[in-house]
Amino acid sequence: MLHNKKQLACGLFALVSAALSSGAAHADIVASIKPVGFIAAAIADGVTPVKVLLPDGASEHDYSLRPSDIKAIRNADLVVWIGPDMEAFMPRIIGQLPAKKSLEIADLSDVKPLLMRGAEDHEEGDAAADHNHGVMDQHHHHGEFNMHLWLSPEIARNAAVAIHAKLLELMPRSKDKLDANLQYFEASLAQSDKDIEKQLAPVKDKGYFVFHDAYGYFEKHYGLSPLGHFTVNPEIQPGAQHLHFIRTQLVEQKAVCVFAEPQFRPAVIDAVARGTKVHKGTLDPLGMDVRLGKDSYVKFLSQLSSQYTSCLKGA
Repeated sequence: MLHNKKQLACGLFALVSAALSSGAAHADIVASIKPVGFIAAAIADGVTPVKVLLPDGASEHDYSLRPSDIKAIRNADLVVWIGPDMEAFMPRIIGQLPAKKSLEIADLSDVKPLLMRGAEDHEEGDAAADHNHGVMDQHHHHGEFNMHLWLSPEIARNAAVAIHAKLLELMPRSKDKLDANLQYFEASLAQSDKDIEKQLAPVKDKGYFVFHDAYGYFEKHYGLSPLGHFTVNPEIQPGAQHLHFIRTQLVEQKAVCVFAEPQFRPAVIDAVARGTKVHKGTLDPLGMDVRLGKDSYVKFLSQLSSQYTSCLKGA
């Protein structure tokens, strides 16, 4: 009887050891914002779900973590985010996690050479903006670089490769599926890139203004012709001098479109565009209407491309 018990115990120990050595079957993945979730969900599709912290309609610039968010981060096996210059609500809680549980996209070695410098805060251009500069810094620190990294297809691909590597460490038993997901993501992104290039080609030379300085990576990648932005920080209204400059550009018909955003629909855009022939459109830099899934990132890029095209063509 004792011998049988020993055999049973040894057998159970061997099973547990094998399970542990083969990696977890499930991992809790948390993404800071939805576009980061799009990339993570593409790699994790059919393997493990991805939770996004930032709710639809909220801004990554001024979000405050809820108790449920903090719990989700602490319980996560992997947290994927852009970096402290984008998600100001993240660094304190991220600092409490083991380094292996955090993937900071802006800190990846193959992403750093691709970073674009950000616009300067003083572009707001008048005393009101200068007066509020201290308030601006409290809410959202604009670092040296533009941190809207998810709007670069190239950086998104590098992020996907890094997420794939992290998930392989967590779930090596799912290697075949994870490998297939990465291969699918890279192929669909390459095809989407060609399709978007073709879609945007007729409007590349048309000037426009965006609401805030978020789209540089997308614009550079596809060779678009932005004339400027209303504000660097969407929490701060643009100054009078800067608005006068934009108004002049619109009156002289150097711009064919001005873009608002679902997260920010300031009356200032309507006021500046009033009485001109400029069209008004909306760009959604967070993909509010896109659901997480295998194809969500390429759907997000395609939607953004259509938003540009529609307004620039005068639809």
